[in-house]
Amino acid sequence: MADNIQVKVPDIGDFDEVEVIDVLVSVGDQVEAEQGLITLETDKAAMDVPAPQPGKIAGLQVATGDKVSEGTVIALLEPAAGDEDDASEEEEASGAETTEAGETEAAHPESTDAESTEASESSDAAPAGETREIEVKVPDIGDFDAVEVIEVLVSEGEEVEAEQGLITLESDKAAMDVPAPHAGKVTGVKTRTGDKVSEGDVVATLLAQVADETPDEKKTTGGGKSEKSPEKGSDKGTEKSSGRPAPSPRPADRGELPAIDESGFARAHATPAVRRFARELGADLARIRGSGYKGRITRDDVKQWVKTQLRGGGGSGAGLPQVPEIDHSRFGEIERVALSRIKKISGPRLQASWVNAPHVTQHDEADITRMDAVRKALKSDAEALGTKMTPLAFIMKACVHALKEFPDFNASLDPDGEHLILKKYFHLGFAADTPHGLVVPVIRDVDQKNVFDVARELGELAGKAREGKLQQKEMQGACFTVSSLGGIGGTAFTPIVNAPEVAILGVSKAAMKPVWNGQDFEPRLMLPLSLSYDHRVIDGAAAARFTGYLAEVLRECRNLVM
Repeated sequence: MADNIQVKVPDIGDFDEVEVIDVLVSVGDQVEAEQGLITLETDKAAMDVPAPQPGKIAGLQVATGDKVSEGTVIALLEPAAGDEDDASEEEEASGAETTEAGETEAAHPESTDAESTEASESSDAAPAGETREIEVKVPDIGDFDAVEVIEVLVSEGEEVEAEQGLITLESDKAAMDVPAPHAGKVTGVKTRTGDKVSEGDVVATLLAQVADETPDEKKTTGGGKSEKSPEKGSDKGTEKSSGRPAPSPRPADRGELPAIDESGFARAHATPAVRRFARELGADLARIRGSGYKGRITRDDVKQWVKTQLRGGGGSGAGLPQVPEIDHSRFGEIERVALSRIKKISGPRLQASWVNAPHVTQHDEADITRMDAVRKALKSDAEALGTKMTPLAFIMKACVHALKEFPDFNASLDPDGEHLILKKYFHLGFAADTPHGLVVPVIRDVDQKNVFDVARELGELAGKAREGKLQQKEMQGACFTVSSLGGIGGTAFTPIVNAPEVAILGVSKAAMKPVWNGQDFEPRLMLPLSLSYDHRVIDGAAAARFTGYLAEVLRECRNLVM
């Protein structure tokens, strides 16, 4: 009988300490190849870790709620009879401990399992310190395919440091660099600006001194991607083709289902098996509310959603009357211009928020005469620190005071619709205007930073947004968003809540107005505030108290500078 195989967490991208939200098997269970063993939850989606081959579960090393990273052992698998010949190959493909690793461990009993595995792999790959040419490939970039190269950062013959960016990709609403895995010399650049690349594509070749074989190099010596996402097809009867599995042909009676929003589908909280099932039915996971653990979408959720849509009773907007299609060229000359990538992605999300969350907007004004005087007095100090002191820095600090006073605004509605998730941190997003559309960078822990720190981060993140250089992590985790149009104009507007947040503050242009002080009118600088909120969580009285308190904090301007 073959030795038990260690099943490890595969490459999960730039995520670390990912939570186990479900253990799908028990000790003694017989499993098929590619059957899910556990389910992990990252910031963007849920994913299953599959069995590398058929066999019997001999042991489980993790439980629900544990945190794991790439290479963590999650289970011991006893190969099925007849699969012994393939065991070593499967172990190498899944990062499991091989026979050679066992021999290495015997020679060095103080080494850990991971160290033993790496030692055995490097013994066949290359002697320590060997200089050789390696291929640098596009790493895991999530559920994206054919991502555009927007900048090539190096040239052939250039010396680079480890982790130095080689090319820049534009994915979702962010840009990301593909770094050099080692210091060395660029011997070839395989992409140009405007090319489309996917995970595993070679972007450059590098002459470098390599001490140990890295996961990227193992993919190189393996001739391409060595690991496939379970989502890309493993069920019997499912064709394995390059790219995402193609949806099965829809019967005529499915013509009422809305088109799939690919970016939202990719972020949905569902297992690969449920994703395949949804694609077979033509169901858009982005529109489905999950009933599983932590809001995970189940097969029953998908089936129920499809039934509801076909009856014309969609709760996510599919049952709304459709805008008529008109041939506008009949009335004169037209031009079709493609929406920017940002607008293609943000549009469906804004529509989903508007349709699913009942919006109400509370309008108010804040007297910021004193605040503006303090801001102007601090301008020279800010310039000495290399930043610009804007009213938005004061407004964000004031919002933290209001959020502490009214914690329901610093919350999200639980997917079960029966609980409120109160957040103990204060990460604030702000709408940044860019040539391609609005993006929302996030400043973390605003409560722990002074107004100079906030002003500096506002400037840095806004600059990166305009240049298309924001990283995905710089746009995640916000509790509350501020959308300021003060530099443009207007007296009031209705911002759309940035779900799953429950409120957003809109700020318009301040104007000098005569204000009655009890004896006469005096000129005061008044700032219009527009607070949109999710009426399922916040009622009108709470919103009025929030804006009133916020206006008072801005008027007094106390504790905003310290």
